[in-house]
Amino acid sequence: MSNESPAPAELAPEDRKIVTLARSARARNAAAEGAAVRDETGRTYVATTVTLPSLPLSAVRTAVAMAASSGARGLEAVAVVTDSGTAAPEDLAAVRDLGGAGTPVLLAGADGTVHTTVTAG
Repeated sequence: MSNESPAPAELAPEDRKIVTLARSARARNAAAEGAAVRDETGRTYVATTVTLPSLPLSAVRTAVAMAASSGARGLEAVAVVTDSGTAAPEDLAAVRDLGGAGTPVLLAGADGTVHTTVTAG
C-alpha cells in the first residue's frame, strides 16, 4: 500500500533535477514513461520504458535495476513522468526493494509538473 500526498508547492533542487531528467529521457526516446532515481550517494540513473518482446519493463523498474546493478544500496527519491498519473504496484515494489517503504515517488505529467507524491510503502 502506498501513501499519497499532493505535490509540494516548490520542489527541492535535487528533486527538480530528477523530474527534468525523467522528462527529457521520455521526450528524447518518445517513450510512454521516463524515470529517474537518485541513490543514497546522490548518483542519478535515468531510464525510459523498455518494450522488447522478451523484456517489457517500466521506466521505474529499468531505472531501479540500473541503480542496483551499479551498486546502489538505497534510494533517496524517484521521479516518473507518465500520462497515467499513478504508480504501478510493481514499480512501487521495486522502489521498496531497493529504497525502503518511505522512498518518495514523484509523479509528474508530460509538462514536468509534479501532481502527486507517493511512497513505496
